[in-house]
Amino acid sequence: MRWLIVALGLGLASCLQQTAQAPPPAPINAGAPQPGEIVETVQFESASYPSFREFFRQQPPGERVTVSGRLGFPAAKTARYPAVIVVHTIGGYREENEGWMAARLREAGYATLTYDSFAARGLSGLSTSPNPPPWASALADAYAALRFLARDPRIDPKRIAIVGFSFGGEIARLAAWSLARDAAGPGGPRFAAHVAYYPAGVFGVIAYPNAYTGAPILMLLAGRDEAMPLAKWHAYRDYAASAGFPVPATEIVYPNASHGWTNPDFSAPRYNPQARSARACPTLMIMPGARGFLIDGKLQADDPALLQSCRESSRGYTMAYDESIRARSTSDALAFLGRALHAN
Repeated sequence: MRWLIVALGLGLASCLQQTAQAPPPAPINAGAPQPGEIVETVQFESASYPSFREFFRQQPPGERVTVSGRLGFPAAKTARYPAVIVVHTIGGYREENEGWMAARLREAGYATLTYDSFAARGLSGLSTSPNPPPWASALADAYAALRFLARDPRIDPKRIAIVGFSFGGEIARLAAWSLARDAAGPGGPRFAAHVAYYPAGVFGVIAYPNAYTGAPILMLLAGRDEAMPLAKWHAYRDYAASAGFPVPATEIVYPNASHGWTNPDFSAPRYNPQARSARACPTLMIMPGARGFLIDGKLQADDPALLQSCRESSRGYTMAYDESIRARSTSDALAFLGRALHAN
C-alpha cells in the first residue's frame, strides 16, 4: 500500500530562549545516580530521515547516526529489569527534566535510557527555528533505542516503555502506531507502554484496523496548554472512536497546568512570542494514498494556504513549572507503568 505522509515543520517549543531574568536553576544533580545505582555511557546506531515519507516507506536513510546516551540501573538487583526510554523536549536533553524523571524511574525499579537526538545531529535552537524539527529521525531514534535495550541481557525485552515530554511526548505517542513499528523493522520489538506528557498534538493516523500496536497509552495533559489545546486532541480521539477504531489511550487532565509543567527552568511563567506550535492547525493525518487534515471530524484534502496561515497564527505560548503537578503526574505515570509493565 502506498503511503503519502504530511511531515510539516511544526515544532513545540518546549525550551524557550533565555531571558535576562532566568529562574533559579534546579540542582545540578537532579538526575544523578543514587548510592547503589549504576549509570553507563552507551551508544546506539540510528538514522536520519528527511521526513516521515522516507521513514514509513522504509527507504534508505539520509545518513547513519551514532546516538550517545546514559543507561541506568536501579540499586535493587534483579535478573532482568523492566526499562523506560525517556525522550526529551524540543530543547534537547535537560538534566532538570528528563534526567530528573529517569532518576524517579530508577527509584521505582526501572532501568532507564536517556539520550539527545538533536545533539547527535548537531542541532540546536529548534524551538523558534523556521526549519522543521526532525520528527522522523526522532521516531527512528526511539525504535533504535528500543532495539538496543531489547538486546541487553539485563533488560526484559517485553517490558520496555517510552516516556516523552512535549516534542518527546509526541514521539512517545507516535511510537504506538503500527506504521511506526513496521517501518522500524517488521517483526521487531514493540513498546509495552507509552506515556506522553503534554504532547505536541501535530499528527494523527487515519482510523483503520490495527492502526495502533495495542500497547496502552497514557496522555498527561494540561488544562491551560496554549500549545496543544485539549479540544484538538479530543477531536482526533472522537474521530477515531466514531470510526470504530478507538485510540488505546487513557488521559489525565491537570486543570491548572500549563505546557512544560515538569520543567523547573520555567519556575517563573514565561511567554515566548516566537515559540512555534500547531495549536491553530488541523491535525495532520497520515493515510494511505493521500495526505490531508482532520477538520470538523472529517478527513479533508491538503490545503497549502491553510497550512501556511495556521503555522503563522500558532506562534507564541506560555510555559510554567508547577512542582505539585509534577509530583502528581509522576505518581500517575509510575502507577500506569506499574500496571502496564508488570502485567506483561
